[in-house]
Amino acid sequence: MARLTTVPCVNIQQFTQGTPQEAREFTNLFGQGLKEFGFVVVEGHGIDPALIRQAYAKVKAFFDLPPDIKATYDLPGGGGQRAYTGFGKEHAKNNDKGDLKEFWHVGRETYTGPERLYPPNVWPESHVPEFKTVLHELYERLDGFASTLLEATSLYLGLQRHVLPKMVKDGNSILRCIHYPAVTGDQFQSGAVRAAAHEDINFITILCEATESGLELLTRDGRWMSVESGPGQMVVDSGDMLSRICNDVIPSTTHRVVNPPGGRNVPRYSMPFFVHPYSSCKLEILDTCKSPVRPPLHAPILADEFLRQRLREIGLIHATHK
Repeated sequence: MARLTTVPCVNIQQFTQGTPQEAREFTNLFGQGLKEFGFVVVEGHGIDPALIRQAYAKVKAFFDLPPDIKATYDLPGGGGQRAYTGFGKEHAKNNDKGDLKEFWHVGRETYTGPERLYPPNVWPESHVPEFKTVLHELYERLDGFASTLLEATSLYLGLQRHVLPKMVKDGNSILRCIHYPAVTGDQFQSGAVRAAAHEDINFITILCEATESGLELLTRDGRWMSVESGPGQMVVDSGDMLSRICNDVIPSTTHRVVNPPGGRNVPRYSMPFFVHPYSSCKLEILDTCKSPVRPPLHAPILADEFLRQRLREIGLIHATHK
């Protein structure tokens, strides 16, 4: 396959409903997009656009609440894993300026086994009715979509299609609902940005169509490139955990959310779904991604240990939390 020059757009129905040849074409283009850019635009996902609009409406209603009410949902010592994280608390790795955003985290509610593996969700139902109903449904839809995408990723890496989906079964995946307020003059001058250059921690991230532009990726040759998606499309990017287990065959891509131009300085909302393996999953190099000429680049580590290490680096938990 010729080297790609732009982020590809693929239709997931080619993989799920197409002929074997069409499914292979999807797998190759999707995998090549992740390898070349770390980003792919995906359409045909079947998630109702009305559900996405409802979710954004609920999210906006929460962020419109008075600061003192929102602060009651900012859980001490929670590391930002559930509920609310206040404005400016998270920063990119190796960057001491807080990102110009606040966010809400929704985690897993349903499990295939009898045991709850992660902290329970917190729901602002008394302030935003039906918040749980709408956001939980979106979480479940994105969770299923993620498994299908990871089937294709497994095949691209020369694995059986179930390998990566099995690693995220009952995984610690997070739906992050983000509010980037309009940027003030002082913030523009400070050098802080909506989301400074960073790589995602997890396997893959699924980005529901944001309400405004601003997402940019850093190409392999060092150029910033805007990433846009239209109605019915989602952006998928690869993260550090996937890069780690595939021995950097699919690198984790640096990206950012830039401040809006002065003429379009309006709030921005987005809802990335961070797809994580289960916490006790050992992140070790896949057999198909190592060889005598490509020896392992990373030592094995448990998913939860790696996650906590990165949460400390971005300021969501302190060094004293193990």
